[in-house]
Amino acid sequence: MTGAGPVHAYLMAAGLGTRLYPLTGLTSKPMVPILNRPVMEHLLHLLRRHGVTEVAANLHYYPDRIRSYFGDGSGFGVDLRYNLEEQLLGTAGGADAFRAFLGDATFLVMSGDGLTDADLTAFLAAHRRSGGVATLAVKEVDDPSLYGVVVHDDHGRVTGFQEKPSREEARSNLCNCGIYAFEPEVFDYIAPGAFVDWAHDVFPALLGDGRPFHVWRLESYWNDVGNIEQYRIGNFDALLGRVRLDVPGCEVAPRVWVGEGTEIESGVRLEAPVLLGAGCLVESGAELVGPLIIGDGCVVESGAVLEGMIHWDGAKAGRDSRLAGSILGRHVVVRHGAVVHEDAVVGDRSEIAPHAQVEAGARVEPRSEICAGAQCGEDGAS
Repeated sequence: MTGAGPVHAYLMAAGLGTRLYPLTGLTSKPMVPILNRPVMEHLLHLLRRHGVTEVAANLHYYPDRIRSYFGDGSGFGVDLRYNLEEQLLGTAGGADAFRAFLGDATFLVMSGDGLTDADLTAFLAAHRRSGGVATLAVKEVDDPSLYGVVVHDDHGRVTGFQEKPSREEARSNLCNCGIYAFEPEVFDYIAPGAFVDWAHDVFPALLGDGRPFHVWRLESYWNDVGNIEQYRIGNFDALLGRVRLDVPGCEVAPRVWVGEGTEIESGVRLEAPVLLGAGCLVESGAELVGPLIIGDGCVVESGAVLEGMIHWDGAKAGRDSRLAGSILGRHVVVRHGAVVHEDAVVGDRSEIAPHAQVEAGARVEPRSEICAGAQCGEDGAS
């Protein structure tokens, strides 16, 4: 077991985020915003708070956007390096490129697109006490059929896994959170250049060889941001303070945060909790009803009503438009009198014409145009 000094971390950031589509149509999942900041940014803040400042990330989908936003990590208090995977190498295979960076001491691995305020210091301490080659953070869940679950003995040693078992077949209700601590010898189980997955390849091989590894129960917040509903929940949980994150902007009233340069005209109805990004304009007569998150550079025109929704950077809600319980991607324009209903999701750079309707549950492709008078259904067609 390596010493208790600073550890390096590897963020798994190469996934496609298909279950978040159309939000990920033009955006990699680690760049999907929580409280108007990429989810990966919140992870870097978490790592830094726990003294982890040497970080690596694998990239594949829209990699330039991640690199251009985070750079070398210095603006976020870390030293960040990357490896671009032209072909996906799997959750564990991607670590091989950082073998020299990670491979001489205990190291940390995290999903680059999960939301948590886990006590990483306590996690690493528990790993070192265990004496095992790996420790997996696990979280008790109500429905194990939605997750890969981990089975362990009375001493916390892993004895098996089940992939999304039915409630009746589940031997555990502890899901794998994608947060791991490893010893360097784990690289013995990762073939260079091969597609290797932690859950499907490495962990079964450790079990087969009788190598001890253990679970650590995560008592703090965790959300895999695995689908549209979990993404919505994660944002609103953060807005309501259920997960410890840095909220951008200034709290100008109880649970109302406003970014720099934002103008709110007189006669606006504001019902907390609301987060307004920087450089926004909210015109007189608009109604903002929380929980509500509006990104940077957005415009809400007079008479528009926004309620219980998420509005990414650069989006516009036109005069007398109605948006309730929906999610708008970047630079979406909703023209005057248009309505976007509950659970609708509109991809980046789309335009909803005057008086058009986006029906409840609809999924609108990026760069779509919904014509005047049209009704867009669940398949995104009108």
